[in-house]
Amino acid sequence: MSPTLPSIDATDVGARVLAVRTQYPADLLGVPLDGLRLTWRADAGSAQLGYQVRWSGDADGIAEPVASADSIGVAAPGGALTAGAERRYSVRIATEAGWSDWSDALVVEAAVPADSLVARPIAGTASVDGPVELFRTGFTLPAAPVRARLRATFWGVGDLRINGARAVAEHLNPGWTSYQDRLVFGTWDVTDLLHEGENALGVLLGDGWYRTRLGWLDQAEHYGTQTAALVQLDVDLADGSSVVVGTSPDWKRSTGAIKSASLYDGVEVDLRDEPAGWDVPGFDDAVWPPAVAAERDLSAVEPRLAGGVVTVGEWGVRHEQRPDRVFLDAGQNIAGWLRLRVTGKAGDRVVVRHAEILEPDGSIHTFALRTAKATDTYILAVDGESVLEPLFTFHGFQYAEVTGADVLEATAVAISSAVRERSSFASAEPRLDRLHANVAWSQLDNFVSLPTDCPQRDERLGWTGDAQAFAPTASTLFDVEAFWMSWLRDLELEQDTDGSVPAVVPNILVDDPDADPDAWTTMGRAGWGDAATFVPWAVYESYGSDEVLVRQLDSMRRWVRSLEARAGDDLLPSAFQFGDWLDPDAPGDKPWEAKVSRDFMANAFFAHSARLLGRAEELVGDPDRAAHAHALADRIRDLTWARYGEAAVETQTGAAVAIVFALAPEAEHERIAAGLARNVAVERGRIATGFLGTPLVLPALARFGHLDEAYLMLLRSEAPSWLYQVEMGATTVWERWDALAPDGSIHTGEMATGDSSGMLSFNHYAYGAVIDWVYRHVGGLGTTPDAPGYRRMIVAPRPATSVRWGRASVDTRLGTASVDWRLDADDALEIDLVVPFGSEAVLDLARSEDGVVEVDGALHDGGPIGPGTHTVRATGIRIADPLAVAARLA
Repeated sequence: MSPTLPSIDATDVGARVLAVRTQYPADLLGVPLDGLRLTWRADAGSAQLGYQVRWSGDADGIAEPVASADSIGVAAPGGALTAGAERRYSVRIATEAGWSDWSDALVVEAAVPADSLVARPIAGTASVDGPVELFRTGFTLPAAPVRARLRATFWGVGDLRINGARAVAEHLNPGWTSYQDRLVFGTWDVTDLLHEGENALGVLLGDGWYRTRLGWLDQAEHYGTQTAALVQLDVDLADGSSVVVGTSPDWKRSTGAIKSASLYDGVEVDLRDEPAGWDVPGFDDAVWPPAVAAERDLSAVEPRLAGGVVTVGEWGVRHEQRPDRVFLDAGQNIAGWLRLRVTGKAGDRVVVRHAEILEPDGSIHTFALRTAKATDTYILAVDGESVLEPLFTFHGFQYAEVTGADVLEATAVAISSAVRERSSFASAEPRLDRLHANVAWSQLDNFVSLPTDCPQRDERLGWTGDAQAFAPTASTLFDVEAFWMSWLRDLELEQDTDGSVPAVVPNILVDDPDADPDAWTTMGRAGWGDAATFVPWAVYESYGSDEVLVRQLDSMRRWVRSLEARAGDDLLPSAFQFGDWLDPDAPGDKPWEAKVSRDFMANAFFAHSARLLGRAEELVGDPDRAAHAHALADRIRDLTWARYGEAAVETQTGAAVAIVFALAPEAEHERIAAGLARNVAVERGRIATGFLGTPLVLPALARFGHLDEAYLMLLRSEAPSWLYQVEMGATTVWERWDALAPDGSIHTGEMATGDSSGMLSFNHYAYGAVIDWVYRHVGGLGTTPDAPGYRRMIVAPRPATSVRWGRASVDTRLGTASVDWRLDADDALEIDLVVPFGSEAVLDLARSEDGVVEVDGALHDGGPIGPGTHTVRATGIRIADPLAVAARLA
């Protein structure tokens, strides 16, 4: 029943709408014309009963008041945006006391469809791995500019220059998408770079993901043989006129200092060949040949949904002179590069080699890079000082060696698409804090345009299994809702005609259609293809808007339908599966041979994907489809449990899956959890899970109160464990639990696939999925799918003998939610709690029956706690004791 709204003239002077945003990053210009949604934060003395939206700009209007408490992902009224135009939205809310004032206006700027541009694509003429090409044009502005928009995309990667300055503070533009179906188009404000009179616009064009080699099979030109650029500058002048400058055969082209630029191999630069001033007005380009027109289908070009790759950190790097080279330590494993200030002589050759880890003798370890050279080479143009910095490449590294010059100064440049931190965490255990930082850095380093497995070797692919496992944690650590929606758009485009999902998105791997059914294959693999359902659900749960479910519903349907077709009236047939990948007990060269049955895992994930589809159908789809999906989930669940369940739950992963996915009958859950706890106890906290089981094992233990065992596993410092990596000095998360031995020796990374020299990365985020549990139970802050986006905060700290305080905050769409808890001298639990407006908090405290809970000094009635700042005190709290596990075993 909808609430009754107050009179339209009633005013609540205490109510305020603090900020309004769309689903896109705040600084993103050129958003899609349709589908705009609004989210706002507010504050008031009582709950929101309704809202009203007005708009102006390319269209004007005011919507009728809406009786609703929602403020996340609300469909914006006013119809489609006008191409290239601005629209301003204001919101006010109603409470029982009346209406707030209107909010400050949110300005939204729409994209211009690529096929409506004056500009036409111009072609690169260099061969693959050839020189970066330069394009330029000059133009005159008869009056001062008052508004200028630069619009561009590249079949390759591009960098834009205006009057000698970088026009866009992004790297590797436009990023990597499923180019055959989707190429994203950016818009930027460049007003301040222009002036009345003569101006110059320049473009650098390289191979990028479009044409460089990708993957370990050394294949290039996955999307085309010819790079191209499409650039348009729209300038409004003070005299009321406008000027449009766009790529065309009238532009001039040449090459410069960059002789090659490879994502894997690095750059080769001869600074002597740089045409000085080529991107400033007045440069003499008479000898430069004209640009060449490129035929391109612009129907695949669409506005981007997320921001680009940007610099997220710069800091000075320690360097030391060694007998034949300069050694550098960035102090942190990053995705990025080094900016060097060196001294040498004209013609000197400077070589910079990168690596993640050091050999026991202190030299850099490059074997794990496989065929990636990760080397930047420069030839100096002058005697004395030079500044060296690569373009159109990046490296995954912490260490580097420089030969050929003296290093005066070194700066690490870290890049990512995960720009805005969303959360914070701290605890009484410094090693957990370091683990949290390591996971965050692995996300930063692997969110370079898409969610990759690693940033260093000849791979760097968007593995769907890694993304599926990590999506809840990723969505907590950084504001990546738009990032995920962009990548999921590509996932849908990469589904085959049957709905099967590839193991990497964008997909550059091709299965052998004649291979044996149990041979290595990448399409439709369990836990990997299930990213089609798991990731949208994780994004919905974390941010609270159902937009991701609306966008991906057809993709989710097609994925589950493909599984249903393969299974027929039974379970999925036996076939190759990645399984619980990199289970520490699997053969080192066969990481797919985990302890738990691959058939069990395939069908367990099938059942859960069907369940998630059913929930999505209930929310944004069709009731009949929802009923079918739930019935399918029930059938596969029951068959899987009957055939594989009892054997599977003897393993940590199998038991965790049976509980968290509700695969086993509910009456069996407590028994299975007890068996899992015994397994963990006997193993003394040793992790025995791979990529698929690791996110689930601690939630399964905690659900049934096995907190001693959960903390025993979380805080274990011997391999394999999370904190072993910390103890070994890791600054990111490893791919293999045993990547580095206690004596410092490095895993060989051997693989039995016959197509690579090994598989070893010190920067993989998959095992970092544990941080979702850490936020919920060490930090004490979580959300739920029935009230997503922290509309209902779950306050569930689980103290331990060595973790007597913790705190966590999340910048939710409603405002900052935070929990700051501690045990006092009497072991009572004290919590400082902040609940944003539009949310409520529910206490979930592990305590004895005679324990007492007080909120703001009064006995708690067990109900939800409303918005505001609160204090909670609880007695009779259970305190986990990992050491008690060993005592019980003894």
